[in-house]
Amino acid sequence: MGYAKMLDKMSSAPGFIAALDQSGGSTPTALSLYGVSEADYQGDEEMFRLMHAMRVRIMRAPAFSGDKVIGAILFERTMDGDVDGQAVPSYLWEKRGVVPFLKVDKGLNGEDNGVQTMKPMPDLDALLIRAREKGIFGTKMRSVIAHADRAGIAAVVEQQFAVARQIIGQGLMPIIEPEVSIKSPTKVEAEAILRDEIAQQLDKLPAGVTVMLKLTIPTVADFYAPLIAHSSVVRVVALSGGYSTAHACEKLTHNHGMIASFSRGLTEGLRVSMSDAEFNASLGTTIDQIYAASVNKA
Repeated sequence: MGYAKMLDKMSSAPGFIAALDQSGGSTPTALSLYGVSEADYQGDEEMFRLMHAMRVRIMRAPAFSGDKVIGAILFERTMDGDVDGQAVPSYLWEKRGVVPFLKVDKGLNGEDNGVQTMKPMPDLDALLIRAREKGIFGTKMRSVIAHADRAGIAAVVEQQFAVARQIIGQGLMPIIEPEVSIKSPTKVEAEAILRDEIAQQLDKLPAGVTVMLKLTIPTVADFYAPLIAHSSVVRVVALSGGYSTAHACEKLTHNHGMIASFSRGLTEGLRVSMSDAEFNASLGTTIDQIYAASVNKA
């Protein structure tokens, strides 16, 4: 489906990445914000069917196109689903010009040394092969950092890069996401340790091997500029991290070369009860707002 063309778009096109990858644990919350309560469905299958319907509504919206939304991160069930009878990855790329990614992590371990590493992924190679065959360009995997613990942060980054090498080995582009909690009492210190640990791992990559990074918007503007400029980094994207869309966008404008990859920040304000016209207008306004923050810097 054109890996080289997708890489070119991801490297240089203006725009941002939509995160449509809420999984089992976060789906009820996402549906609740959309106006679908847990009383409206029974069991996981019905829950995921309603979530897929919401995602299809987003993907079909006129504003959701590669002009501004250059990529989309999918949950595994979304990758396996369809839009108007067409498989989601091919629909996104062929019909909308949006590069498809897949969330591959299986959730988080309990907190240890101030961080949560990723749970084991024993079936990762099989998933990566299936994703590649479906036309997926890259992957995303998330860890969480709550405190500025050097050993903990080093463990997170080491694990992220070890799995990234496995993903690269299967011909896909990894998005490495060591999220620093916006509620961390030591957020600034944690970001300093994280930047150093990521830089050390990037320097170990063989020439020509590239990754993407998904990071919390830093407290200090342009703090991740050295990572953005690194030859092994295709793009650095920002998570909204629980900030409102407006707050996340305002903070993003002060970080040059960093684009958005918002989840809740993208769907804020969308409701199941909206008419298609209302839904498309609301999403269009949000896409314009996030796009502007990604490309127009203060």
